[in-house]
Amino acid sequence: MPATAPSLRRFDISGMSDFCEHYRWLLGPQGAEWLRRAADETGRPLSQLERLRKAIGVERARLVAEQIELRRRAVAKFAQAEHLFFTRQGLEQASDCWVAAYKARRFPPGPVADLCAGIGGDLLALAARGPVIGVEIDPIRARLAAANLRSGSRQAPTTPANSGRAQLGSTSLVVIEDAQHFPVAHVEAWHMDPDRRPGGRRTVRLDFSQPRLAVIEALRAAQPSAAIKLAPACPLPESWHRQAELEWIGRQGQCRQLVAWFGRLAEHPGKRRATLIDGTMPDGFVIRTLVGDRDCRAEVASRLGRYIFEPDAAVLAAGLASTLAAEHGLAFLAASSTYLTADHPVVADRALACFEVCDAMPFDLRRVRQALRARCIGRLEIKTRGLSLDPDGLRHKLGLGGPNAAVLLIARCGRSALAILARRLAPSSPSP
Repeated sequence: MPATAPSLRRFDISGMSDFCEHYRWLLGPQGAEWLRRAADETGRPLSQLERLRKAIGVERARLVAEQIELRRRAVAKFAQAEHLFFTRQGLEQASDCWVAAYKARRFPPGPVADLCAGIGGDLLALAARGPVIGVEIDPIRARLAAANLRSGSRQAPTTPANSGRAQLGSTSLVVIEDAQHFPVAHVEAWHMDPDRRPGGRRTVRLDFSQPRLAVIEALRAAQPSAAIKLAPACPLPESWHRQAELEWIGRQGQCRQLVAWFGRLAEHPGKRRATLIDGTMPDGFVIRTLVGDRDCRAEVASRLGRYIFEPDAAVLAAGLASTLAAEHGLAFLAASSTYLTADHPVVADRALACFEVCDAMPFDLRRVRQALRARCIGRLEIKTRGLSLDPDGLRHKLGLGGPNAAVLLIARCGRSALAILARRLAPSSPSP
């Protein structure tokens, strides 16, 4: 890293003075006091909003009520949600604290940058590891990210101002800046979360995100050590499959994000990785990781075995189901299916849900209903793959009743569908 850190330009936001003034109030001591009062109140939200309007005005009442609502939603993504600030879009796009903590461990201890920082989901985790500069073009999100950094970091970050110069040193800070102008050559690595709603409509394509692909490639040319956060279904440039390590990260059965790791941050360039995070641990504890190449289909079973398996969503998104199948001696239920089957159980791998088959039949509502009634099934988990079925609507049609529980897996096998009545087996222990 050069001896002198770059000087960073900040945008002038004086033209948004009225709007920004309300956010300054929200982030200050008076806003904190009203947030505390509102959080402690019980009663109907509309009544609370009306009381707030009378006390502090329409716009500030809206901001307080919105923050209370967003903080309650954010509990699923942030362990310290009650101390953080959000926008609706910022919360939706932010990495949760467990995934962010896992990702941050890959970065070197020296100064790094978080481009398109949003409200600071990844920024907080990177700041816990070492100095980081958050770069955000939106003045409001930048102010919220700086406030979140003050709340969540041990360091004292700089708050974005209307104008001025900023230096990247030994502390973490946030600047209001267009990511494409940030001098990434002056940091050891950088992270980016491109805006997937630049026009208000969600997209998974890099061509329509902001910054565009050409800007990302220019930044990579200036500093190759980069991590690009993407939607799990994002189509990627063919060159990225060769140059990057592509990692799909899952938590609580959902694939949360895809990260393209480049340069020194890539542990397995040209490979795919599926990683499962334990959301009950505070530091992004890894319970399973799988590395391999793009799916080359494993063998297809000649019949349904005694057990059926569902790979984790991150494994499926990474295209590593065949790698997982080969590791455990499993076969695909059908050429078009993502379910696996075998005559032996696998209960020690958290990348697989294991079910013991109780019955199987062609999918027919009448036959399925009879099978459930014969077993007195009153609680039914329904799983479908490759079929356009509404589980809630199907459950209503099945007329469940009785003290027992079961799982109904409905899988496409060629042109027909197979209904499998099964019992879920609990995992014996986390995978190494």
